[in-house]
Amino acid sequence: MSTAHINIDDFGMGAVSLAGSLAAKLAVVRDAGFAQIMLSARDVAEHPGGVDAAARAIRGSGLRVTGFEALSDFEGLAGRLHAYKVDVAKAMLEMCAAIGAKVLLVASSTSVHASGDEDAIARDLRKLAMLAVPFGIRIAYEGLSWGRSVRDFAAAWDAVCRADAPNLGIAIDSFHTFAAQAPLDDLEMLSPEGIFVVKLADFMWPEARTDEERISTDRHHRVFPGEGAHSEALADLVTRLDALGYRGDYCFDVYNDDYARMPAATVAERARRSAIWLAEDVLRRSVPLPNQIRLRRTAG
Repeated sequence: MSTAHINIDDFGMGAVSLAGSLAAKLAVVRDAGFAQIMLSARDVAEHPGGVDAAARAIRGSGLRVTGFEALSDFEGLAGRLHAYKVDVAKAMLEMCAAIGAKVLLVASSTSVHASGDEDAIARDLRKLAMLAVPFGIRIAYEGLSWGRSVRDFAAAWDAVCRADAPNLGIAIDSFHTFAAQAPLDDLEMLSPEGIFVVKLADFMWPEARTDEERISTDRHHRVFPGEGAHSEALADLVTRLDALGYRGDYCFDVYNDDYARMPAATVAERARRSAIWLAEDVLRRSVPLPNQIRLRRTAG
């Protein structure tokens, strides 16, 4: 890698793409020129010395935490199942706060035990948002493409609007957008202030036809933007978001079994190339200053 590198201010890399310890992932992401990283509960919980030691390592890296993922199967439950998930949510919020993350990612429920009632979903999301207020954390709700009731960003937006909490918004995931074949014209219904993070990934085949295929592709076969079958659609998604007025974070959230067996620095370099493609070839070509992604050259 060159002695001069690029800090890609608006992009984060997901630790999930990398093999190795938390400390190794932090170092590789920083050395690749990224200013932020998306972390999972497992990254933190499995760190030697526990959450406090993980928090020190993260602070020492100089990286900002894009978000903390992911609370799943939270909304629409009742009785003991609901109480159990509330306890899990409280523990995740505490971890999220400890590592300095300002956004907790919440995946739409896939549980057969969850109600699809819109008011019940909104009520539970509002409750979660209220639990997050003392920590200063925002909740980013994401529609999974095989979710029980909420399967895309438009349905997630409807639920968030119904819940009506100031620290509750949505996460947009390009993989689920393409897997669910959600029309990008639906982005026009969104308010950019209600989009808390955008997760970017692609996959290698034109479509995933069944829930089972979507789940397998999501967990094992994602690729970085520019590497997959939906590069044109992904570029369209990013430019539409920019035109909408979105100025928040982008994160590469790429689950890939092949990448997990490759040297972490090699994988981080692939992510870096994706960030430069989006910043220079997509956004700089499509929008005028000063709304382009910012690239800052720094000494290595």
